Amino acid sequence: MSGSQGLFSSTVDAHAKRRALRAGLASGTLQRWPGAFSPLVAKLIADVGFEGVYVSGAVLSADLGLPDIGLTTLSEVANRGGQIARATELPTLIDADTGFGEPMNAARTIATLEDAGLAGCHLEDQVNPKRCGHLDGKAVVPTEVMLRRIGAAVSARRDTDFVICARTDARALEGIDAAIDRAKAYVDAGADMIFTEALRDLSEFEAFRKAVDVPLLANMTEFGKSELLTAEQLSGIGYNAVIYPVTTLRIAMGAVEDGLREIRSCGTQSRLLDKMQHRKRLYELLRYPDYNTFDSALFNFTIEEVRS
Repeated sequence: MSGSQGLFSSTVDAHAKRRALRAGLASGTLQRWPGAFSPLVAKLIADVGFEGVYVSGAVLSADLGLPDIGLTTLSEVANRGGQIARATELPTLIDADTGFGEPMNAARTIATLEDAGLAGCHLEDQVNPKRCGHLDGKAVVPTEVMLRRIGAAVSARRDTDFVICARTDARALEGIDAAIDRAKAYVDAGADMIFTEALRDLSEFEAFRKAVDVPLLANMTEFGKSELLTAEQLSGIGYNAVIYPVTTLRIAMGAVEDGLREIRSCGTQSRLLDKMQHRKRLYELLRYPDYNTFDSALFNFTIEEVRS
């Protein structure tokens, strides 16, 4: 892509991204969606060659300096999700927690996320306020409450290609069989995809795949309750998509902390240069030359080669 095309937002409209998401889920190829905590990370996800982008509620909370216990608002989530979705041509799936309230709130959530340009979202069956799905002490609502939540979300959808995914956290509380029963009921209520949260190992993922006949989403988050399965393993048992929700944030924050400690102890960042993204690479992702070409009378800077 060159010139002014796609400089300020994606050249692919939201409806086309939603169709692409659905096509990917039906393709027989595992859709890999790393989490993006900023539009710049989303650009890198696309540049490296993944099939989609994921926006984690836990990451969005952490980026605001808050724990993942339902403190973020719909407006905060939609605003940040929209910024990330506009950054690439890839479809973006976002975490919508419990729908931010009662069924009517869940309905408004769908309309708001559609307006923000997201390709889909997932709603979970935890009580409100929720907590991270890989922590102890969470609780789920009765199945009939979640069915009303899903029904409201589906009824509010204007673009039928917007993907509504239902997440069940029941495995840790009610067991694998009850979680599967819930998933089947959620599909009957209109869910397009099921997010199987906090399953233990490959055999449990296989059990879900054998029992539920819609696209399935696996969560490969680090330091949680699930065994970290490879893309090949998930593809082999017929899963449709996998998210790596917090991975990029954890990588980044680990590097930031190490770097800050290095500067604090040594008084310089000079030994960190080889670990940094080079200025030239950053400018490639941001497409500096294309902005310069767009209007040389207004954007009259040039890029110089620098060592750091």
